[in-house]
Amino acid sequence: MEINTAEGTALAEVTRPAEDGAGHAFLLVLTHGSGGRVATPDVLAVQAAGLRLGAVAALVTQPYRVKGQRAPGNAHRQDAAWAEVIGVLRGSIGAGLPLIQGGRSNGARVACRTAQAVGARGVIALAFPLHPLGRPERSRAAELAMAGPDVLVINGRNDPFGVPRRAAGRRLVVLDGETHALSRHPDAVGRAAGSWLRKLLGRLSG
Repeated sequence: MEINTAEGTALAEVTRPAEDGAGHAFLLVLTHGSGGRVATPDVLAVQAAGLRLGAVAALVTQPYRVKGQRAPGNAHRQDAAWAEVIGVLRGSIGAGLPLIQGGRSNGARVACRTAQAVGARGVIALAFPLHPLGRPERSRAAELAMAGPDVLVINGRNDPFGVPRRAAGRRLVVLDGETHALSRHPDAVGRAAGSWLRKLLGRLSG
């Protein structure tokens, strides 16, 4: 589906569980990295884990990527456009469902920065870039902290953009043999996401 925002058109690929009509537990919205596409092994693994648990899952291509740009530009405008996307998805396919959002790399940053504003109940941050490449002194830990109390972070141990630290309310999974791409062991990504989602949904339904 096409979603109009102040920054242009976003695209959302919506998938429902196979047992459509049986009721959906939550709305899962995932997005891509800065210059990438949404159909990466790690994002697809999280989508699959969510679908197995009854999610309505949306893979969102943000407006700047629809335009063919590789850099997201101004973070405030990117976040505002993301909030518009979430508002439309909630109104059209996820009314009344708890929202869990996430993404990889820059998309993880967006998901963390906007979580409180859009009312997300949880965030999945894939390959969160703790600092710019080669600039460890420029930490983005504050952005990660904006995600709220329920956050799953999955990073590769050899990620050149850094690996976040453990913190209260944050589940950190560091995968051996993985880099920033998180492409070698998608099954491990899916298992980690599925385990975390089951526990979070259990708390939300309780």
